Amino acid sequence: MSDLPPLSSPVLDWIRRAEELSESLPGTGSADVVARRRAARELSDRLALEFTDPAPAGVDVDELHLAGGDDPRRARRFRSSGAVGPQPTMLWLHGGGWIGGTIDEIVNERICADRALRSGVQIISLEYRLAPEHPFPAAVDDAVAALADLRARADEIGVDIAALGIGGNSAGATIAASAALRERDADRPLIHQALEVLPAALRPAGESFDRYRRASGMIGAEHLADVYRAGAPLSAASPLDAPDHRGLAPALIFAAEFDPLRDGAVAYARALEAAGVPVVLHIGEGHVHGSPGITTWQGARDWHDLFAAELTAAYSVAAADPITTRTVWRR
Repeated sequence: MSDLPPLSSPVLDWIRRAEELSESLPGTGSADVVARRRAARELSDRLALEFTDPAPAGVDVDELHLAGGDDPRRARRFRSSGAVGPQPTMLWLHGGGWIGGTIDEIVNERICADRALRSGVQIISLEYRLAPEHPFPAAVDDAVAALADLRARADEIGVDIAALGIGGNSAGATIAASAALRERDADRPLIHQALEVLPAALRPAGESFDRYRRASGMIGAEHLADVYRAGAPLSAASPLDAPDHRGLAPALIFAAEFDPLRDGAVAYARALEAAGVPVVLHIGEGHVHGSPGITTWQGARDWHDLFAAELTAAYSVAAADPITTRTVWRR
């Protein structure tokens, strides 16, 4: 680990444990995407059991189905137990490198529940289609269809359609940003987009990609060529390269200091700002790509405190003004 940036002990412990577990999991380096997906899920859940705090009490969790770009998709709703009537709602897209991840992952369950409770925002996590079986923009199609279904069934699901937004983590943030572009183009306004450790482009953006790749265990983005449908609009998987960012929903962007994707996320924040889109950018000091999941560590708790507070502010219908454009460096 001598080539890692200066990281705190909890993050180093998490990286070491991930490496140890990966060595014992069959399928980790398999050419079979199903086997690789299974191993990644097992790794994620084992790490979550050791490094992620349990879901808090006071959150109702239930299952539903939402329209997808092809077939109906499973979804899971997280709602404060005391919530009554239509609620501010965020459609959430989990991470997983576009080829993995699920709403059933322990880390997704625990963090969605925590955020729903502390922000007052109802969170609906979507089981979108995965590549390579369903290459981009299938996942974006699913998100767009799910948003339409949330609007159509707002009374049934308890959605305040005047306070409907989207968000995602890692690959899910790419899907969320791409869906926000599609919603803008279709004149279906969203109140907000929350983009956490965002892969903003199909290409490396800035020096952080090569400098911090080792810290996040990333081997590169070469596999995107296998998961991106030829002829699809570039913004379907590379929102930074969209030709026009004007009129997009106000954005919250959380980037990690030692993430290879950091500079791309910062570039996207700057592109939105230049287009007149209100944007809040937080850069988590001492974080690598996956370390916000280490909620047994104070650095990750601070990250989630900020995230929940920003969601509360952004989704407050009573707020007379949009969020203010600002950049914050803090743990």
